[in-house]
Amino acid sequence: MATLSKIESDPLESERALSDRYSRQVLFVGIGEAGQRRLGAAHVALVGCGATGAAAASLLARAGVGTLTIIDRDFVEESNLQRQVLFDEADARESLPKAEAAKRKIALFNSEVAVHAHIKDLTPGNIHELLAGADLILDATDNFETRYLMNDYAVEQGRPWIYSAAVGAYAVTMNILPGDTACLACIFPEPPTGTVETCDTAGILNSAVDLVASLAVTEAIKFVIGARDRLRRTLLSCDLWTNEWSAVTSARPRAGCEVCQGRDFRHLRGEGRPHITLCGRNSVQIHEHGRPVDFSELEARLRPHGQVRYNEMLLRFERGEQKLTVFRDGRAIIQGTTDVAVARTLYARYIGS
Repeated sequence: MATLSKIESDPLESERALSDRYSRQVLFVGIGEAGQRRLGAAHVALVGCGATGAAAASLLARAGVGTLTIIDRDFVEESNLQRQVLFDEADARESLPKAEAAKRKIALFNSEVAVHAHIKDLTPGNIHELLAGADLILDATDNFETRYLMNDYAVEQGRPWIYSAAVGAYAVTMNILPGDTACLACIFPEPPTGTVETCDTAGILNSAVDLVASLAVTEAIKFVIGARDRLRRTLLSCDLWTNEWSAVTSARPRAGCEVCQGRDFRHLRGEGRPHITLCGRNSVQIHEHGRPVDFSELEARLRPHGQVRYNEMLLRFERGEQKLTVFRDGRAIIQGTTDVAVARTLYARYIGS
């Protein structure tokens, strides 16, 4: 077997190594050798490395995308292993940050891929730095707050991104090509109101995750190799349990869209982001106002996961050392941490955002 140094110094050996690893992919007429080289030169950013992100990162790395940026604020837990394909029991025992665990796993099966792991929460203050240089952005996050932030950034920068989400048996994805297709705000002018179903409250089929990751990565490959005429121009959604599929056109921007037409980037300015403060000893307060919460509905969703009680003014949810107090307007106090990223993760898991 040729050594890495020989491969690097010998173009023929390099071509042979490329051919061996990606031979079945190069044989596919849509990619070929030229497409494979474009994949090797590409830089794709993944925002989130949970279920969708782990599956997408694995597929992209195995396909030979040369550089991956992975951004995630969370760590591996045992409950992740049912669907988050890059992680194992050792990662869960060590509570490894997901971005770092993904980087280590990718190195085991494709050491040629450069992985930049950022154990961070994507914010208006760091988004330009963290996503700089990426040719394409893949959404693998768990909340609309971050998705609207990515949409603002992508439109501002003229950078393509792919929206993806999965919960229960439901999966949805859409390509966003600024200046060409609709953006996220064209289809959904405002974020969802009230509480939102999450994987932690509604569950998730690993097959739904793998499906949406496969759809998104296939579109990413089309974009990277220059097959723009093959890109899907619909918001595609499906329910794997009921076998219902739907597609809504996203081929053109919506007239009057405040983001891609008016270029009003309020999420990028931080206006769409709830204010967060430390609140007493070992507590974080999330000032999510104007989001009415139905306590009876939320109580039914949270009951399987811990102790829940509520009155007319607030709902209290306890799970282990963590306590969430949720008020009628969506504001919440998270006790058991002073880490803002952890507090935001818990809010997204159990309340939705």
